[in-house]
Amino acid sequence: MSIKRRASAVWNGSGKEGKGTVTTQSTVLNKTQYSFNTRFADGVGTNPEELLAAAHAGCFTMKMSFSLNEAGFTADELNTDCSITLDPATGTITKAELVLKAKVPGITKEKFDAAAADAKANCPVSKLFKAEITLDATLV
Repeated sequence: MSIKRRASAVWNGSGKEGKGTVTTQSTVLNKTQYSFNTRFADGVGTNPEELLAAAHAGCFTMKMSFSLNEAGFTADELNTDCSITLDPATGTITKAELVLKAKVPGITKEKFDAAAADAKANCPVSKLFKAEITLDATLV
């Protein structure tokens, strides 16, 4: 059985002067503002790259939890930051950088590194990206 989630975007006006909103199926984002300034400067609102970073951080962290469980461990805490790099000149997302800080009782560095590598390679959002994906995983 497939799982399908939905979001929508509405844009009004030109690319540079216009503005838009994004809404998610759950309405966690409900007509959330975005614009040229929120994407390329410091405007108030969100942007596609920020949303991709949130999706990748969330997906990777959940997959990491499953990978640890498969290896016989449960994390006390997994904390992941994700940065998405957009090259405006080419309109290409060039990189996703994951930084994981993890508290996992009783795990060895080797088993932790294996679980992190599995999560990086196999979370559904990682599989979606064609850009380089990096990971800096730290067991704390």
